[in-house]
Amino acid sequence: MKNRYLHAPVVLVTALALGGCGALPGTGGDGTATVTVWLMKDSASDDFVQRFTRDFERAHPSVRLHVKIQEWTGIGQKVGAALTSGDAPDVIEVGNTQVPQYAASGGLLDLTLQSLRDWGSKDWLPGLAQPGNVDGVQYGIPWYAANRVVIYNKDLFGAAGITEPPTTRAEWLTDTAKLNTGGKQGIYLAGQDWYTLSGFIWDEGGELAQQSGGDWTGALATPAALRGMAFYKQLQALGNGPKNADEATPPQAEVFAKGEVAQIIAVPGTAKAIQKAAPALAGKLGYFPVPGKTAARPGAVFTGGSDLIVPKRSGHRTEAVEVVKELASAKWQQDLAATMSYVPNKPALAAAVEGQAGTAAMARGAAQGRATPNSPQWAAVEADNPIKPYMTAVLTGSDPRTAARTASSRLTALLFP
Repeated sequence: MKNRYLHAPVVLVTALALGGCGALPGTGGDGTATVTVWLMKDSASDDFVQRFTRDFERAHPSVRLHVKIQEWTGIGQKVGAALTSGDAPDVIEVGNTQVPQYAASGGLLDLTLQSLRDWGSKDWLPGLAQPGNVDGVQYGIPWYAANRVVIYNKDLFGAAGITEPPTTRAEWLTDTAKLNTGGKQGIYLAGQDWYTLSGFIWDEGGELAQQSGGDWTGALATPAALRGMAFYKQLQALGNGPKNADEATPPQAEVFAKGEVAQIIAVPGTAKAIQKAAPALAGKLGYFPVPGKTAARPGAVFTGGSDLIVPKRSGHRTEAVEVVKELASAKWQQDLAATMSYVPNKPALAAAVEGQAGTAAMARGAAQGRATPNSPQWAAVEADNPIKPYMTAVLTGSDPRTAARTASSRLTALLFP
């Protein structure tokens, strides 16, 4: 997942005591070990990495931590090659939904053998922990998350007499209908925003795909999934979003910036693009989690973000695991969340972003977050993505069950290894 701003690669020094004697790969003549960490561009600021390094090396004085910043473009092929090379890095940050495909290569270290309970694994956000766990083996350790919220125009809400954001789906539909008058759009929701649809399907108890006996099959035609699509259709009709395009065509921020749209569903960072296009909207934007079926909890949302993995071919497995453990710890999770406006890997740590309205709303929603099916073939699904034309078909009047069966059949074919 692409994040924020980060500059040139940083080479830093940390430490961890090494047992044994003699020079290991990446070990200097003085007994120090160089542990290489790949972080993705914009995942952490230079200052954060420097703070982490200073603290880590005070506690572990015999490891050099070499942090290399990687570009998102082409990273899948680069990580895949690294996992089979004789010179693999020791720790790699990867997108949470990418873990299954890397695990399928056989090149990841099984981290289930670590004391994950001591790491607080039972409290990890499911949207990060679940895709990191393949066939009962934890390969990916949750690092940070991000997800969609509702960004709204406070002036338009006030003009419609809405003083508090809705907390249930029913209230959301009622309020959005009130806002969808006088030439205004109650919500701008593109017809192929399948990430948002996923949340509605999960809220209904449905799935995009189901696994049985090791095989994956499309599940869009189940009653629960069809209920999720029906709600999407209701909500999408309360605006003029295109039925045959996703949220990037045209970009939601550009549409919202014109001042005629009351709500969009997007990551909080979209607010920057809105305010850049329309400075007059600064201070007039509000945020709330995607509402759920009841006020007891927000709706389910797709969770993006990153996990940390350790290649089997790491020359410093023990040291690499220690680095991962520290990056995933409460101290550094809260630091990263506050610094970068991310959601930490446990709901209990969300207080770190309470002063940031958009991120705080995101954190509340993340507690109900999910990820795409953890099939190693899911990248092929997103490349072809039969969910998008399915949505357009339903929104333009096709029979939902027939369209869902067609899309599910295509999902099954793509998920078959």
